[in-house]
Amino acid sequence: MSTPLPHDNIIPFKGSEKTKKEQVADMFDRIAGRYDFMNRFLSARIDISWRKKAINKFKKDNPQHILDVATGTADMALMAYSLLKPQQITGIDISVGMLEVGRKKIEKEGLTGKIQLHTGDAETIKFADHTFDAVMVAFGVRNFENLEKGLSEIKRVLKPGGQLIVLEFSKPRRKMVKGLYRLYMGLIAPQVARWFRQNKEAYEYLNESANAFPDRQLFTDILKKVGYAETAYQPLTLGICCIYSGRKV
Repeated sequence: MSTPLPHDNIIPFKGSEKTKKEQVADMFDRIAGRYDFMNRFLSARIDISWRKKAINKFKKDNPQHILDVATGTADMALMAYSLLKPQQITGIDISVGMLEVGRKKIEKEGLTGKIQLHTGDAETIKFADHTFDAVMVAFGVRNFENLEKGLSEIKRVLKPGGQLIVLEFSKPRRKMVKGLYRLYMGLIAPQVARWFRQNKEAYEYLNESANAFPDRQLFTDILKKVGYAETAYQPLTLGICCIYSGRKV
């Protein structure tokens, strides 16, 4: 039985009676049109190098069927195809608006036969056991309604020996970096989002969920708890982001 964690209770809209999953879907539907632009702007394009480093973790395995959970606008799926050239990438997301943007990008690249996007979430993946050679999640595990349940479901659809790679924000450990990070995430990012007429609540939720997320060793402990082996994490850019990995035995 998956245990709800404090992180699971962080929601975007405090006054709403909808579930976290429904709120997250609504939130991303609202910001889908400018999500990619805001990502590049707020991260100064550093997120591109983070994604590339995460995907390169798969190279030695040469996976041919990859699942991209919380695929959003398909940034990871498109980059993974470019770097790995697998037979097929399947992306799932609970936000219809984000998927619409992703499909347009895939069509523009002429990859509709190689990358398929479907509505779906990590806690009820509509594929059989042992379907995928590899699974990746970029900046999506924070949004799971039940983190342990989502990670367990991902493990179910992984083939034995298959690798999960997770890219997620983490809290810096150095005092000066930690202070700057809190200032940026708590005040600057939401203000910039408002200037660009984006949803300020979405970026405040980003900060709150990132702060509550069980990062580094805490997250690898959860991976071990739900049955992953060879768990590890790698901090990036002064510790504001981490790549996590685990294998299905």
